[in-house]
This record gives sequence, C-alpha cells and structure tokens, in this order.
Amino acid sequence: MASHQPPLAYQRILLKLSGEALMGPGAGGIDVATLNRIASDIAEAVELGAEVCLVVGGGNIYRGLAGAAQGMDRVSGDFMGMLATVLNGLALGSALEDKGCSARVMSAIPMPTVCEPFIRPVALQHLEKGRIVVLAGGTGNPFFTTDTAAALRAAEMNCNALFKATQVDGVYTADPKLVPDAERYDALSFHEVLEKDLRIMDGPAIALARDNKIPIVVFSLKEKGGLAGVLQGRGAFTTIGGELTD
Repeated sequence: MASHQPPLAYQRILLKLSGEALMGPGAGGIDVATLNRIASDIAEAVELGAEVCLVVGGGNIYRGLAGAAQGMDRVSGDFMGMLATVLNGLALGSALEDKGCSARVMSAIPMPTVCEPFIRPVALQHLEKGRIVVLAGGTGNPFFTTDTAAALRAAEMNCNALFKATQVDGVYTADPKLVPDAERYDALSFHEVLEKDLRIMDGPAIALARDNKIPIVVFSLKEKGGLAGVLQGRGAFTTIGGELTD
C-alpha cells in the first residue's frame, strides 16, 4: 500500500545557511559531523519531493566586515568572504553527494576549475533535473551580504519561499537566550519586520523578498528532520510575508 504524506507547503525553496551553522561546537571552520547532519536533513527534504537551492555564508572562515573594522580594505575583505562561501559550498556539495543526492556548486565568481559559474538558465535546468543547486560566491559584488544574495537568488530561481535557518525556532520578541519569557511570532508581515526592526535579515534582503512576493520562513536546523518538518507544516517556525500577514 502506498504511503500517504502531507503535501509540501512549498515545492521549490532556497535554503539560506550561515557559515556559523557548519561550525558545530567548534570556534570556526567546518565540523564534519555537523556538515553531514545538515546534508542528511536536506537530502530528506529532497526525498519528499522538494526542489532545493542553497546559499551559504562564510562567517565560519572569514568576515569582510570584521576585516574592514580592523583596517583592511572593505572591497578586498568582501571578496575574501565570498571565497569563504565557495569553500563552504564545495563542502556542502560533497556532503550531499555522499548522501546520494545529485548536487551542483555554482559560483557568482567564475572559477571553472573548481565549480560551475552561476548562469541562471543552467541553474534552472539543474533544478528541473532534480539536482540540488549550491549557490556560492554571494552576488559576486562587494557591499552585499549573503542574506541579500539569498533573496536575489530566490527571485531568480523562481522559488516559492526563502528558508532562513537560525539557531532558534523562529522570530521572537527578544533574544530567547537572553530573555526566557520572549514570545515567538507565528507570522509577521514584511512591514512589521521593518517597523519592529527585527534583524532577521538585512534591509535589502527583506525588500527583495517583499517586492518579489517571496515569503521568508525562519526555523531552526539544529534538530534532526527540522527542514522536512517545516516543509510539511510541522514544528515551530515563523512565516514572514505569508498570505495571512501581507
């Protein structure tokens, strides 16, 4: 007898991961056990039928803003940060392949001996063939964060939602690690996010998602199966810009 699973809330998503998500308990770099657990969660979502794009930050390796604060040229620092995202992207692509998924790493900064350049029609073809597309190198431009890159790529790849993985299970009235009685929002409008100055993603990323009518789903990837659960409407998360709030 065929098993019945609930329909997915979103068919094609862009998953935004911070570089710090790959550190695990370490102080920097990539923790292989954490990398493999995240890859397993993404593979589970793909097995359910989701089409997945990934954008990953590079903060576990290098942050351009931090370098600029110490006197380094901001543009050079940002390019170093973009290269850090390529390292993380290659690690994720390899881990996903090890889980039996077909993955393609594409960079906004061309480096053909390392990975594919980001060419939108090619990236869309990869998705349509059931491949996970790991989008590295940010936007390829300095002064833009990987949050903005995620919103831009979500629009370019015709995604139904942008999934923002964080350390907590949604957006709260205050930092729940510091304020134990902080309350989690189930849903917010883009206007409320900007008005309340809820720093979920930077302003340009929120504006891009709003203007392209792409809801943002904020959830925690710390628990096994978290991504698949949210796709099926289970677990705790916050939806920004959904039909009920905008």
